[in-house]
Amino acid sequence: MSKLEGKSAVVAAGAKNLGGLISTTLASRGVNVAVHYNSASTEADADKTVAAVQDAGVKAVKVQGDLTVPANVEKLFDTAIDAFGGVDIAINTVGKVLRKPITETTEAEYDSMFDINSKAAYFFLQQAGKRLNDNGSITTIVTSLLAAYTDGYSTYAGSKSPVEHFTRAASKEFGVRGINVNNIAPGPMDTPFFYPEETPERVEFHKSQAMGNRLTDIGDIAPLAVFLADEGHWINGQTLFANGGYTTR
Repeated sequence: MSKLEGKSAVVAAGAKNLGGLISTTLASRGVNVAVHYNSASTEADADKTVAAVQDAGVKAVKVQGDLTVPANVEKLFDTAIDAFGGVDIAINTVGKVLRKPITETTEAEYDSMFDINSKAAYFFLQQAGKRLNDNGSITTIVTSLLAAYTDGYSTYAGSKSPVEHFTRAASKEFGVRGINVNNIAPGPMDTPFFYPEETPERVEFHKSQAMGNRLTDIGDIAPLAVFLADEGHWINGQTLFANGGYTTR
C-alpha cells in the first residue's frame, strides 16, 4: 500500500499537460485530487482529468479560478478541504512562458508574467502553509532557465527566480510542522506552451543539450513531484533540476 493512500492533494493547473499527469499519477497512489483550472477553455480537460482520477478509485473535484487573485487561491483550498476533509499535498504547475527581447517587452507583458509566475506562486505557498495538514508537502514547478545564461527569457526566468527565495523561506517556516517545500526545474518541455516561443532551429538546439537528444517529457517530471510528497519527503528547501543535463549549477 502506498504511504500516500487516503491523502488529498491540490494541483494548480492540474487539468492537462504536466498538471494533468500529476493529478492522475497521484490518483494512482490513492490520493484524492482537487483539479484546478484557469479558464472555461480548459474545463473539458478538467472534466476528463476528474473522471480519470475517479476511475482510479479516489475522490476528485474541479475548481476554476485565476490564481493571480489571492482570494481565488483561498477558494481553491477551501473547496478541497470541504470535499476531502483536509489537504496534505499542494503542487503548483501554473506558469506562463514568453520569449521576447527586453527592448520589446511591454509593461502589460511584464506585469502578466510576474502575476502568473511569482504572485500566484507566493499566495499558493501562503495558503498551503496555512491549510496543509502536518507532515504535508508543497512543490512548485519552475524552470531550468534559472541555471541558464541566455537571451530572450528575461521575464520568464526573471519571474520564476523569486520562487526559489519564497521556497527557502517557506521551507524554514513550515518545516516546524513537518511540511517539506521544494521546486522542480524541468528542461524545455515537449508541451504546446514551448513551441510557439521557439524556432525549429532552436528546438533542435534545445534537444541537443540533453541526454537522448530530446526535450523533457511530462513523464519525466510527474513521478518526481509525487516522489517529493512520499519517499523524497526528507528533501526540503531545494530546487531539483530535472532536465537530462540541459543545465546545472
